[in-house]
Amino acid sequence: MFLSAFHDLLKPQWLATLIELKASGGLAVSDLSRKLGTSYMTVKQHCEDLTKLGYLMRSRVPRAAIGRPEIFYRLSEKAEAMFPVIPPAFTLGLLEHAQHLFGETAPEKLLFQYFQEQEKSWKSCLSKGTTLLYRAGLFAKIREKEGLLIKVIHDGQEGPLIMREFHNPIGPVFEKFPRAVAMEQRAMEAALGCRIKREAMTGPGELPSHVDFTLL
Repeated sequence: MFLSAFHDLLKPQWLATLIELKASGGLAVSDLSRKLGTSYMTVKQHCEDLTKLGYLMRSRVPRAAIGRPEIFYRLSEKAEAMFPVIPPAFTLGLLEHAQHLFGETAPEKLLFQYFQEQEKSWKSCLSKGTTLLYRAGLFAKIREKEGLLIKVIHDGQEGPLIMREFHNPIGPVFEKFPRAVAMEQRAMEAALGCRIKREAMTGPGELPSHVDFTLL
């Protein structure tokens, strides 16, 4: 999720605001206040304070119904930098050097080993989970400690169980070495004890892309 230092430095209300805007891609004040369970004016003041500090960008969007345009906030580049990411130049550089030194398949062998170790670690942490829903909740907490922003979505007994990922620090690695996506998915399936349907989604307008993992 956030780099750990920011949890200590930021006000809890600011932290919650930034996380919600990261997951949504941006929200009108009225929508943000509903999600946070806080009054309109309180949320607006937090957003204005964060805007003055350079963490948010402010604009106006038309209302769905008749009325004046609504105030809309989304993260700035300064705020995006608060979410952990493995430096692409460093990590990809190491994998490319391994490719030059040890052959074409060296990066994928290293990534395979990495996800094998991840699988063992995840399995150990999830071993006490008696239901898939409980294991999914534990898994989301584990992944947040690894720097991901992820939410478990479950509407009820009949609805699908989805883990929705909004941020992954090793995203640049997946772009360069796409076979690593399947490696991660297999490790997740083994740890959670179920099949997983993975879908990369793109939201409407300015909403960010995200990945849905439907647990089957």
